[in-house]
Amino acid sequence: MAPLLAFVDIFVESPHMDDVVQALAKLDGIEELYEVTGEFDIVTLVKADDIEQFRDILKNKIMKVRGVKSTVSSIVLKTHKGPRFSEDFIHSSHHSAVSHKD
Repeated sequence: MAPLLAFVDIFVESPHMDDVVQALAKLDGIEELYEVTGEFDIVTLVKADDIEQFRDILKNKIMKVRGVKSTVSSIVLKTHKGPRFSEDFIHSSHHSAVSHKD
């Protein structure tokens, strides 16, 4: 089965930004970590084996970091382009490809 990927957007209490970034960078499951402009302060890409592991990372790791105010998560349903769009990743998915002939 393919891993679960989710973008987790994080709101941070401003005085704690550097501490939050350092703490998040050490967490298992966080594949990518960006400090950004816009609505959110940090955007991460989280990788988990399943929804239960994702819940654990979110609830018991990310949300417990001092200075994290709140999060907004978006679970990836399908990758169309990007570094994780490869034959190995596609074939490790539990979904099967269907081919149609015209």
